[in-house]
Amino acid sequence: MSAIPVSLVKDLRDATNVSMMECRKALEAAGGDKEKALRLLRERGLVLAGKKSGRAVKSGLIAAEVFDQGQVGAMIEVNCETDFVARNENFGRFVRALLERARKEEGDLASRVQEEVAAKIAEIGENIVLRRHVRLVLQGPGAIGSYVHLGGKIGVLVELGCEKKDAPARPAFQDLLRDLTLHIAACAPAALDRTCLPVEVIEREREIYAKQATGKPAPVLEKIVAGKLEKFYRQACLLEQGFVKDPDQSVSALLQKIGEELGDTLVIRRYVRYQLGD
Repeated sequence: MSAIPVSLVKDLRDATNVSMMECRKALEAAGGDKEKALRLLRERGLVLAGKKSGRAVKSGLIAAEVFDQGQVGAMIEVNCETDFVARNENFGRFVRALLERARKEEGDLASRVQEEVAAKIAEIGENIVLRRHVRLVLQGPGAIGSYVHLGGKIGVLVELGCEKKDAPARPAFQDLLRDLTLHIAACAPAALDRTCLPVEVIEREREIYAKQATGKPAPVLEKIVAGKLEKFYRQACLLEQGFVKDPDQSVSALLQKIGEELGDTLVIRRYVRYQLGD
């Protein structure tokens, strides 16, 4: 066949970000058919992805964003092998594109973007894994807030609910929502409240505290264990934690205070916190 035009090679390169040499090889194998060449590159990408799938992915990015005036929030963690790739704008654009998909789609996103991930592996040359993602849709009056910390190392989504439909537009509500995302990022609560803590976690803590007080009379031991459990709850449960900007005030008390200012009842319906590699 005649030589592959440079313009066609460049078109395929622009569409895939794969090297000019690989694009030319694919076009030659496809007889100059761009769509066939694109499929060939994707197939090669899938092979490359399979070869690299066993390589450790210890770096990456977390991205989070709120859409539709606080009605929908999405967060995603995408892992790669090195910080060099994680800081690359090309990788960042890819993560943001996947976040846009997470915004719109429920269920197993990773299985639906296998080809895109494989193509990016072929382009970048590192293993890439869509590790996890979450999509929150507002469950009543209120708003969803998001925050990303440390350049993509920590991400937070939180849904703050209320009773009055006009409350989310008020500055005090928006300030509280932003402060809650900052607090969750900084303080890493294990659960919203005591009822959300798994029974096995509480029992594990109880056993540790009991062993620490071995030898004490039973009534004394029980008081020691109960006291340490109360301290544990204040450290682990979001509503009982001291607010990061004012540790003498609990998050629960802060919600009540701002709620009174707004003439409303405010509740944290749910939150999600991602930390890279957790």
